[in-house]
Amino acid sequence: MSINKQKTPNTLTHNLSHIDAKGDVHMVDVSHKTASQRQATAQGRVIFPQAVYQQIKDNDGMSKKGSIIQTAHIAGIMAGKRTHELIPLCHPLPLDGINLTFDYQDDSHSIQVTATVKVTHKTGVEMEALTAVSVACLTLYDMTKALSHDIIISDIQLLQKTGGKSDYQL
Repeated sequence: MSINKQKTPNTLTHNLSHIDAKGDVHMVDVSHKTASQRQATAQGRVIFPQAVYQQIKDNDGMSKKGSIIQTAHIAGIMAGKRTHELIPLCHPLPLDGINLTFDYQDDSHSIQVTATVKVTHKTGVEMEALTAVSVACLTLYDMTKALSHDIIISDIQLLQKTGGKSDYQL
């Protein structure tokens, strides 16, 4: 049963890999592709009020709940590994590695989160990198919301991807 399905696919739907010629949603078939090493890097930022940022930095990320950075780091890794459970048409991937970094940015009162994900497979890991960053940023928010709700999660974006049909660099 289709709800609000387009009867006549337009140019946009012909260019979307998860929409077939009839306008139906499907998981992309990668069985014909050759496995290769693929990597993606994504980044996001959590912006704090100046006083809150300084408090976090002065305490080296330690709060009553524990280390906000270590908790966000673990959450980001877990999220990257479970992306296929969160994004309906993503393939489950045997990830080779996920690396997250957290950098204090004094000029913008923010913590910049970067995730790089690697896999040797038939499809890329852009969504895994973006998911890892997103959940790490959400975890930073959750760990610090008792200090302020004036926290902004911003600039979540793909920075680069390599492997597969084409490479991308922001």
